[in-house]
Amino acid sequence: MTTYISILRGINVGGHKPVPMKELQALYESLGYEQVKTYIQSGNVAFSIEEKSPSAIRKAIEVAISQRFGFDVPVLVSTQADIKKVIEGNPFLNEKEIEPDKLHVTFLDELPKQENVDKLLTYDYAPDRFVLTGKEVYVYCPSGYGRTKINNTFFESKLKVGATTRNWKTVNVLAEMGGI
Repeated sequence: MTTYISILRGINVGGHKPVPMKELQALYESLGYEQVKTYIQSGNVAFSIEEKSPSAIRKAIEVAISQRFGFDVPVLVSTQADIKKVIEGNPFLNEKEIEPDKLHVTFLDELPKQENVDKLLTYDYAPDRFVLTGKEVYVYCPSGYGRTKINNTFFESKLKVGATTRNWKTVNVLAEMGGI
């Protein structure tokens, strides 16, 4: 059995795309996933199944959500090991003055084109900062994520890929949940 983490984008935000976590858990169980756990209302789910490709799992979850709830929800799927690598790879953790509660990770659903990455790197919204590594963007916002211009929408528009963002506490909880 392999442990996976799925992150749903845009559910239960301002009353839009309501998905009760008990129903989401039951939906995952109906797909044959085991040891299903959810965390907070924003669609973070840990589960175990025989090893499959994350893209196949993603497709199955997206189709099931669309059929059950009547709307489309982008889903990102990673292994627990991948989430642990995200935590270990956070470049901001090496800096003394970083406040962990001001850290976020934006997960990209695919690698962006280099031309879009090059353009992204021309933006500077100091004191807010970001570091792109592969399919993750590490974000540090000393004044708070709610005040930054380098948010999820910013990265999607500049990189031309889907994305969803989680705060640092949630990313760490997801890694722990993956220990099921």
